[in-house]
Formats: sequence, C-alpha cells, structure tokens
Amino acid sequence: MSALPGSAEGTAVTGLDSSPVEPAPLDLPPLTEQTALEAAEIIARYPVPRSALLPMLHLVQSVQGYVSPEGVAFCADQLGLTKAEVGAVATFYTMYKRRPTGRHLVSVCTNTLCSVLGGQRIMDALSADLGVHHDETAADGSITLEHAECLAACDYAPVVTVDYEFYDQQDVDSARELVAALRRGEKPLPTRGAPLTDFRGISRQLAGFSQHGDDASAAAAVDNPGEYGPTLVGLRLAEQRRESAPPMPRPSTPAPDTDEPAATVAPTGRTGETPGREAADARVAAADTPAEKAGAAGSHPDAPEPAGRSLADQDDGTETPAGTEPGTSGQGPGKA
Repeated sequence: MSALPGSAEGTAVTGLDSSPVEPAPLDLPPLTEQTALEAAEIIARYPVPRSALLPMLHLVQSVQGYVSPEGVAFCADQLGLTKAEVGAVATFYTMYKRRPTGRHLVSVCTNTLCSVLGGQRIMDALSADLGVHHDETAADGSITLEHAECLAACDYAPVVTVDYEFYDQQDVDSARELVAALRRGEKPLPTRGAPLTDFRGISRQLAGFSQHGDDASAAAAVDNPGEYGPTLVGLRLAEQRRESAPPMPRPSTPAPDTDEPAATVAPTGRTGETPGREAADARVAAADTPAEKAGAAGSHPDAPEPAGRSLADQDDGTETPAGTEPGTSGQGPGKA
C-alpha cells in the first residue's frame, strides 16, 4: 500500500497519489464482525467476488474514515485477493483516501470553467483559512480540503462540493462562510441534492447502505428540493419563445433478412445447384451497385482465379532459385 513519497501539488496535477500511508491513529475505530457481515452482503450482490472491491473500500472508509492498511488487509482477506491487488485499486481512484480525513471533505473544482470564474481563488482562500494544501486536513479535524479536476456541473460554476453534495455558483466569500459553518458543526443545506451528513456517512451510502436512521429520513433525502435554474434556462427560454426541436424522423422498419437475399437464408433447391452456389447467385442478383455486384461476383464459387495466383496443389513452390531473391538476408540482389 505504501509508495515513494510525493508532493501534494504533484498529486493535485496528476491525480496520482504517491505519498506514503501514514500510521493508523490510536483512536482508529476497528473493523468489527458487523463490518464483516456487511462485506459479505456486498459480495453476495456480484457473480464474481472481486467485483465487490469498490463498494467494500467505501465500507472501510465509512468505518475508519480512510482506506487504512487494516482496511486493505480486510478487503484482501474477504475477497481472496492479495494486498497488492487491493492497494492498486485503492491508490488509483481519488475517492479512496490514504490518510485520515476530516469530518467533512471539501472539494473545490479548479478545472477550466470553474477556474476562470474564480475556482482557483476559492481554493487559495480556503487553503489559507484552514492552513492546509490539497488533500490535507485542518488541525481541528473538521475539514479535508482537495482540488477537484471536474465536478460535472459547468452550468453552475464555480462549484464546491462537501461530501460530494453540491454548493453551486460560489465565490470566495460564500465558500469561506460555508467552511466556517462546517467548522462550527453546522450543516448548511446544499444547493441541490440530499441534506448534508458527513464524509463517513456518504461513504456508507456509496457502499450501498443507507446512511439515514430510518426510511422516512432516507425518503426525505431523496425527495429534497433543489435549485436547477441554470440547467433549465434553455428549456424555459424555448417555452417563452414557443420554440421546439424539429421532429425526429421515424426509422422505417427493416424487412426481415435484409442483410442477405431471402434465397441465401432458405435455399429452394429448385435450381439444380448446391445451396452455396444458389446463395451466391442470389447475392449477385440482389446487388444494388456496380461495386456490390463486382464484390458478389468475385466471391462466387464459379469466379475465375485472379490473375497471377495459382492454387497450392498446382505448384510445388517458388520458381525463383534460392539465394537470388532481392533483399534475402546475407545476399545481395540476384545476379545474372
């Protein structure tokens, strides 16, 4: 699971985390028998056990806050994999953390559009307020801050997510206020999506289990209202202008066996030819263009052998004497 030391800046640019795993903190929650039972439930969802690795890594994070060395060994043991195989997956995806995270994970999009509209300024301001850089956790354990290459919400740029819930159209002041509220223990309502929980809660959700205490809370999270103005602005303008897209042409229903003439599917046997020759005749007759007709005729069993080509049983080999072939290794061009 460990690797050569790397820099936070390099990780932010490449997306590849090469820094070593830190020793487990003394207060790290253990992976219990209940964790093993839930892992078995995840494994049962898949026909091949190793397919359960991704949600199992989220399960480990939901208990311990990151993919610890113990978590790697746990997944390897449950799935019959090596720790190297588990570690290779855990170090590939940035959603799996290799060091303890804070109560909340704050991700700031710094990709092109968000950056142009202020994403990098937001990242710099939060970094200064928290005293951390990419993929580092504030001293009070409240926030882990990270760059995000794209949060797939360009129409809401600049975007910040907290535990993967969206806070849209942020600026430096609003992002600072959001993080300050999180550090006070508050949970501001996301712009859209489910109400905020914490990083371990959303990891449990990604493992395929509900992070909510009861069905009513889970249903309320799913049905939580959101603001979708930027996404719907085009639709609303079209309604105001009474515009609509042109109707899509209906594809005609193809006749059965259109790839080949019917005679090739069920030979009649009435022509006195073999089924193969009858099918070849049908292909030539059904050809629509000169090119298709030439191709069908060329593949016909009765087609003449192409010029310059002879059958293997009519020729014992090359007629060129050995050693006279141009370019033969160790030999020059044939001599007269």
